[in-house]
Order: sequence, then C-alpha cells, then structure tokens
Amino acid sequence: MNKTASQALTPTTAYIGLGSNLASPMQQLTEACKAIRHSEGITLEAISPWYQSVAVGPEQPDYINGAVKITTTLEPETLLDTLQAIELAHGRERKIHWGPRTLDLDILLYGDQQINTDRLTVPHAYMCERNFVVYPLADIAPNLTLPNGTTLTQLKLNLGEEGLRKLTKSAI
Repeated sequence: MNKTASQALTPTTAYIGLGSNLASPMQQLTEACKAIRHSEGITLEAISPWYQSVAVGPEQPDYINGAVKITTTLEPETLLDTLQAIELAHGRERKIHWGPRTLDLDILLYGDQQINTDRLTVPHAYMCERNFVVYPLADIAPNLTLPNGTTLTQLKLNLGEEGLRKLTKSAI
C-alpha cells in the first residue's frame, strides 16, 4: 500500500472540538457532525453532550460547544483542510480573532502526536485553559491522558465549571 500526501499509513484516533454561537448553533453543530461522519478518511466514533459556555474574546452570544472522537486515515494537515472546508460550507468567516462564528472545528488531539507547524498546533494551544473544551472531551474519553502526561480529570479539577452549563445529549 502506497502512502499518499493525504493518507496516513494507519488509522489514528483524533479528537475534534466543535463550537458555534451564530445561526442556530445546535443545528450548526448537528450538521457539522453529519458532515464529519460523511467525510472521506474519517470514521465518527463518539459525540459528546453539548455545553453552553460564555464566549472568550469580544462581547458576543454564548457558545454551544462539544467534542467528537474520530478515527482517521488523513494526515493532520489534510484533516485540518477537511474541517476548514466544513466550516466554510457552514458560512464561517474569519474576520475577528476569537469573534462570533457559525462554526468552529479544532483538532484537539491527533493520536499522541505533538505538532507545531505554521498552520496547526496539536494538542490545541488553548485546550488546557478552556473548560468548554475539556468537559465535553472528558465525556467521550474520561481516561484520556494528554501527550504531556496531564489527565482530563486533573484539568477538570483545575478549570472548574464556571460559565459552563451541560445541555442535553447530542442526537445524531
């Protein structure tokens, strides 16, 4: 089997953070999960419950956030391209840093790899600072340990639940 630029040699488990605070956020996230499920080279394994969270950045509506576990044969930057295409299809505009958005899809973890390129940082640069990332991730991978040895249980204790409200289980 030949390895192409877009295909990893073996399937890799990855975790994606999802967020939306514009244009019917719950519907945006539901549709994003469907798009991820139907993307070539990706198998959707689990979807977290949704959480409402206070926005980071300029004043804007609260976010709805979640996380998904996938298995992928895509290389990390090809996975990023796929996720950004899904964002674009859902009206994502990159105008204001940390501004409101219809859809935000972030690669949180890609196997146990640590990646730092011009386009991609994995583990996600801010994931250990954001309860709206850690709590949904812990719902689908409660025993997960990050590449630096930190557990999600430790992160949850450090971050607390302030500004976070668990909503109903996602239904896809």
